[in-house]
Amino acid sequence: MSTKITLKQINKLAIPALISGISEPILSLTDAAIIGNMDLNATESLAAVGIVTTFLSMLIWVLGQTRSAISSIVSQYLGADKLGEVKNLPAQAIFLITSLSILIILATYPFASQIFKLYNASDLILNYSIEYYQIRVFGFPFTLFTIAVFGTFRGLQNTFHPMIIAIAGSVANIILDIVLVYGIEGIIPALHIQGAAYASVIAQIIMAGLSVYYLLIKTDIPLLVRFPFNPEIKRFALMIVNLFIRTIALNVALYFGTSFATKYGPTYIAAYTIAINLWFLGAFLIDGYASAGNILSGKLYGAKEYKSLIDLSNKLIKYGILIGLTIAIIGGLLYFPIGSIFTDDQNVLSEFYNIFWIVLAMQPLCALAFIFDGVFKGLGKMQYLRNVLLFSTLLVFIPVIIATDNLGYKLYGIFTAFTLWIIARGLPLIIKFRKTFRTLAENT
Repeated sequence: MSTKITLKQINKLAIPALISGISEPILSLTDAAIIGNMDLNATESLAAVGIVTTFLSMLIWVLGQTRSAISSIVSQYLGADKLGEVKNLPAQAIFLITSLSILIILATYPFASQIFKLYNASDLILNYSIEYYQIRVFGFPFTLFTIAVFGTFRGLQNTFHPMIIAIAGSVANIILDIVLVYGIEGIIPALHIQGAAYASVIAQIIMAGLSVYYLLIKTDIPLLVRFPFNPEIKRFALMIVNLFIRTIALNVALYFGTSFATKYGPTYIAAYTIAINLWFLGAFLIDGYASAGNILSGKLYGAKEYKSLIDLSNKLIKYGILIGLTIAIIGGLLYFPIGSIFTDDQNVLSEFYNIFWIVLAMQPLCALAFIFDGVFKGLGKMQYLRNVLLFSTLLVFIPVIIATDNLGYKLYGIFTAFTLWIIARGLPLIIKFRKTFRTLAENT
């Protein structure tokens, strides 16, 4: 019997996932907005936040793929009515990924200077980057823990409780940012960029604590690690390896973008920081529907309901384009006020306004690419996702950004490369999905 997919069903999963998904970019955007309006070296501090955020995003996206792998496996077993067979998998996955995060802190903390020199940071920007990173990195294990728990909830078709956790973390971060960056006269000294880092870490700890609480009281999934490993740990590990390679390819593109912007000078990297963080925000807004695609496709695939999968994809394409256009229109209406939120440096604002329209124009394309990313993750087709990202980064993004740099296009060139990269990511996924599942649907 085919399951009918409705807009109400999609929105029930997508809207809470959308709200929870924007927690990480809100942490970074809050830091950027508050730091960009400091009295002390605001432009250099904003540039440093942009560089560190790019590097931390790389680490989080590489290891945070745990969420997609756990969600895929749990949702498929849920669809096949065999959930009991994988109940011990989430705890084992969380144990592995948080252990690895601690090793990464030990490996990167002493070499922060060398890492950020690779992003062309120097002088005051380099010093601020090191200061900010060597505090904020301690929130890394808590972030990965929370992401893995979110993956478990998603596999169980539950995006409500991750939303509650994310809202609590975001509110805490905003309050702490204001208090610690600017200080309270006579009570708390102004900590500037260090205060923003401390605020993020505390918010991440709060989210991890709430994740433990809700998982234990709202599900029967245990957090106590028990051995031997679940048989699905091998498939989980293979998914992680493929997603790891894929995410490295993704972050190569982000590295090139940040590195080139930094090379052009503090004004350009500050403008790029604002633009790329707003791009991340758009991506995470769209991620709500990508998450719905992930969650529902995994369950339908596990139940072998291929006709319902086709129906789901048709609806997601329509909703994705609509969401992308809505984001672009809202951004266009608020074009100039948005920039002034982050800085009052007119040179930075000028460069930002010159390229923000490209970020907005990309949004419908981003929506389709990100939604089908989510669908393929739900299906567990991580190898194909890996190959598409390698192709789009190595054969599209890098040649374009190098060519536009040689032509002197600067930020125009960077965001042109990102636009073509998104097209090269999304189009093959849509074609592959429709070709594969139309055939399966016709044969069932």
